[in-house]
Amino acid sequence: MASENPITEFLSAVERAGARGVDTAPVALATADASGRPSVRMVLLRGADEHGFVFHTNYTSRKARDLTENPHAAICVHWPAIEEQIRIEGTVEHLDDRASDDYFASRPRGSQIGAWASRQSDTLDSRETLEEAYRAVEQRFHGGPVPRPPFWGGFRLIPERIEFWFGRADRLHDRLLYLREGDTWRVERLYP
Repeated sequence: MASENPITEFLSAVERAGARGVDTAPVALATADASGRPSVRMVLLRGADEHGFVFHTNYTSRKARDLTENPHAAICVHWPAIEEQIRIEGTVEHLDDRASDDYFASRPRGSQIGAWASRQSDTLDSRETLEEAYRAVEQRFHGGPVPRPPFWGGFRLIPERIEFWFGRADRLHDRLLYLREGDTWRVERLYP
């Protein structure tokens, strides 16, 4: 029997995957711009709890622009090694500055410098331009901490719909769909 709480189910799935040596951070994030044109890319999932699913980015990136224009998104986690997939759909919100600052401070210094140096999703004339920008930021913060750029931070996807897929023999897969109804969840079983 499935748990009544999909977050509990998700955290159990992460635990199962981790026990099998599966990297659970990369997820596919789908967004759509104001006109509904979709885009999908891999991001690192940096938190999951009762409040939602957290990832971070440059706020001028295509994904952040999409989320600003159309605050609906979907995440797909697929772990072939354990034959499980989880699809999460909902609305997004910005994380507060403190949460973004805390996560940024935990990143490796090189990643912190890279966040300042990259104008994510803008056209880049050459690799050398990026490397020069990196060196300039490295010099700027030489010997001191690297603060979070004001154009970088986190988003939280607040789930409205979570579907779990479990691979089974003869394509008789198990699919459980959780639909948010206020503060509770309704669970449905779907045909494979």
